Amino acid sequence: MDTRFAISTYPDAAEISKKLDALIKSPIYSISREALSHYERTYFDESCPLSKTMIGEAKHYIPGGVQHNLAFNHPFPLVMKKAEGAYLYDIDGHRYFDFLQAGGPTVLGSNPPSVREKVVELLQDGGPSTGLFHEYEYKLAKKVCESIPSVEMFRMFNSGSEACMAAIRVARLATGRKNIIKMGGAYHGWSDQLAYGIRLPGTKGIQAHGVPSYLFKHTQEFFPNNLDALERTLRLNKLRGGTAAVFIEPVGPESGTRPLDKNFNKEVERLCHAYHALLVFDEVVTGFRIGMAGAQGYFGVSPDLTVFGKVIAGGYPGAGGLGGKQDYMKYLAAGIQTGDKIHKALVGGTMAATPLSCIAGYYTLEEIEKSNACQRAGLMGDRLTKGLQSLIEKHSLPFVAFNQGSICHLETVGTMHFSVNWKKPWTIPHVIAETSKRKKEMEYMGAAYMAEGLVTLAGSRLYTSAAYTEEMIDESLKAFNRVFSQIECIKD
Repeated sequence: MDTRFAISTYPDAAEISKKLDALIKSPIYSISREALSHYERTYFDESCPLSKTMIGEAKHYIPGGVQHNLAFNHPFPLVMKKAEGAYLYDIDGHRYFDFLQAGGPTVLGSNPPSVREKVVELLQDGGPSTGLFHEYEYKLAKKVCESIPSVEMFRMFNSGSEACMAAIRVARLATGRKNIIKMGGAYHGWSDQLAYGIRLPGTKGIQAHGVPSYLFKHTQEFFPNNLDALERTLRLNKLRGGTAAVFIEPVGPESGTRPLDKNFNKEVERLCHAYHALLVFDEVVTGFRIGMAGAQGYFGVSPDLTVFGKVIAGGYPGAGGLGGKQDYMKYLAAGIQTGDKIHKALVGGTMAATPLSCIAGYYTLEEIEKSNACQRAGLMGDRLTKGLQSLIEKHSLPFVAFNQGSICHLETVGTMHFSVNWKKPWTIPHVIAETSKRKKEMEYMGAAYMAEGLVTLAGSRLYTSAAYTEEMIDESLKAFNRVFSQIECIKD
């Protein structure tokens, strides 16, 4: 194991894919309807009355009752009041193991005192934002550049979505080309042009409700792990203006839900060089979670541009950024630059790089490095995954558990493993129906986990942090065992 990184053993992508292939062909196993009804009645309705009342009221003012997609859960979202280390606490006084980790940014655990103290000091002194330059803009940028060799310059944005938008504009200015290729199923934010082929490979624009199809004129996708498909698209693009950039999540689409072969990123880098396209690594999840040098350090790849998010502000607002080589980052120079005749990418954001986000990000990265948090979180991910695999075997379930360090996956129905094949259009209705049915079961499983004190991401993804201990992981596995003991085959 390379102790610089969270991944002790890289998963066998081919073996996992075989297991996931079998999972989506097998009958659905999920929480029994009797157990689900019991959880709904005795836990949610009876034990969480304050959450139920508040969400009921919130629906009058917020579409669906919550502001964030991750906050929804069956039968109603719970209202969280406190976050501390590896735990969350709801408004009704219940404690939960936090495997959502706000979607991934809290590598140190929630609300670490070492960062909070610096933020409070800042707020007492200078306030969260001035619109002018602050010393921690420089300190955070320097820290990022010193940590990741391919990042020679860095600019903050408000989110990973914004950073991906900026990466497109920089790539097009730098190359003079328009076409963007992304890996099918990957999520690079919710901007118009990248809302293509999301969630499942092959979906093209059918998941991008509200986005006119003409906006995808210069966006293409390729199937994960398929180098031939990528090269075919690169070759075809030579006949229609070339390729500006290839976007990739380095551990696989949707944070490695469909894992990539270990050598895949190096081969993508080779193809980008051969076809003069920029390689864009989306490290919104993996940056400073896989290691201080990111997933690119682990895979030995030097992308031209790197997208950051999540941890870049340490769990505080303003978590987005774009870094890369100076030849490309010059297109992001702010303000009026004299003596420079190149066009600058149109970007902005009044609340980007606030003193609050930069000081939180800087001290978070300092603490991650000093405390070996990536490696510690990764070891907890290993322990959680091995424990889940043992429980799957114990209960003779078709589930699949694997991890890339502290990014853990527990696939019970394999919703994200489906794909859309436009060469066989008669199969598409089945895929849509099956994924819809299985997504519903994910929500039911998520409700069972929640009632047992386990907060997950959509019932299928779990992040560990450095705040976890072996004892905590073992205790959480007892809760998973209680859920798994109530699984049954769901009949259509």
